[in-house]
Amino acid sequence: MSATDRTDALRRARLVVFDVDGTLTDGSIELIGGSATQKPQEMQRFDVRDGIALRWLADAGLSLAWISGRGSGVTEARGVELGIHFVALRVKDKRVELERLQARLGIAPEETLAMGDDMPDLGLRARAGFFAAPGDARTEVSARADFVTTATGGRGAVREFAEAILRARGEWDELVESYAR
Repeated sequence: MSATDRTDALRRARLVVFDVDGTLTDGSIELIGGSATQKPQEMQRFDVRDGIALRWLADAGLSLAWISGRGSGVTEARGVELGIHFVALRVKDKRVELERLQARLGIAPEETLAMGDDMPDLGLRARAGFFAAPGDARTEVSARADFVTTATGGRGAVREFAEAILRARGEWDELVESYAR
């Protein structure tokens, strides 16, 4: 994809979809406690810089969605905290889930950006006009990405992608200045 095509794709976006585990997190899950009769508590690590970048995308008027094959209270709570518009957990087929969301919102694949790191996320690739991958994504996923971040999943990859989107839309400099005042 040429630089001009990339900029055009990022500019026309109306929906940005993210995988959670391995993209918004580093993919690790810590289980605490539990027994034969009690479920363990789950901990996940989210990067605060990714979080603020998601807010910037929402403030820019983009609809945001998380589509995850897993699901936990931690993920749901973080999505609520960040004001993510659509959170779909325990999804078996991400392509089908994204297609449903696009139909509900009246958004075409060409107006959709997506980011994921592993094989199930290739379903997002199939329904997105532009696909990004964290720097530590599976080789098979990176090979199909239009943009691969230098940052890894859960460690700034979402922030890097968000900055690229806002720069392409001509909104980055104004955002920076809003903090410098």
